[in-house]
Amino acid sequence: MYCPFCGKQDTKVIDSRLASEGAQVRRRRECIACGERFTTFESPELVMPRIIKSNGAREPFNEGKLSAGMMRALEKRPVEADHVDAAISRLQHRLRASGEREIPARQVGEWVMNELRELDPVAYVRFASVYRSFEDVNAFREEIDRLDREPTAEDKKDQISLLPDE
Repeated sequence: MYCPFCGKQDTKVIDSRLASEGAQVRRRRECIACGERFTTFESPELVMPRIIKSNGAREPFNEGKLSAGMMRALEKRPVEADHVDAAISRLQHRLRASGEREIPARQVGEWVMNELRELDPVAYVRFASVYRSFEDVNAFREEIDRLDREPTAEDKKDQISLLPDE
């Protein structure tokens, strides 16, 4: 590690601690040449898959676009920011865990709708209406009826899982 003060390469680690709930390592370093101390943060470089758009174009995963789409659907809804952040983290984990180099945008959209369904039914319908391009009121009605037939998050919490989670 180069010293940010004198540019020499010889530095030693004085102290290491976990930071960001274990997602990073915080290292306190000292330059052997000039004696100055500084802090570095080490975190794993995780490669996200590329997204295949409906027109066939491929683009890098963009957390900002994911977050903006979810926030648009959740606008003026009583959902805590921590719950939204956790949903985004779950989506990112799912993308990384897929092991794929490329994932269709359609699949990512389905995963987003599943997360929104758990967070807020109104936000789910908002997102689905744009994502699935609802053409008329009947499409809204059908989606709401389908949502009513599915068990709620509370119902699911009380059920015993017979299959391993995806």
